[in-house]
Amino acid sequence: MAERLDWTDVRAIAIRLADEKPDVDPLGLRFTDLHRWVVELDGFVGDPKKSNEKILEAIQMAWLDERD
Repeated sequence: MAERLDWTDVRAIAIRLADEKPDVDPLGLRFTDLHRWVVELDGFVGDPKKSNEKILEAIQMAWLDERD
């Protein structure tokens, strides 16, 4: 069973995205695509309407850290 994730789980989301999409450059990603990928993660239980640019940017930066 997948870990339950919400928007506040920025680091865990970034780790999952880095694992699932190793060839993606997070800096070249549109926030609309990032939002969709987060919502589609197995175990994600957050309300899709509760994200904002600040949260998506934090996920993007954490993903970049994981990748490097």
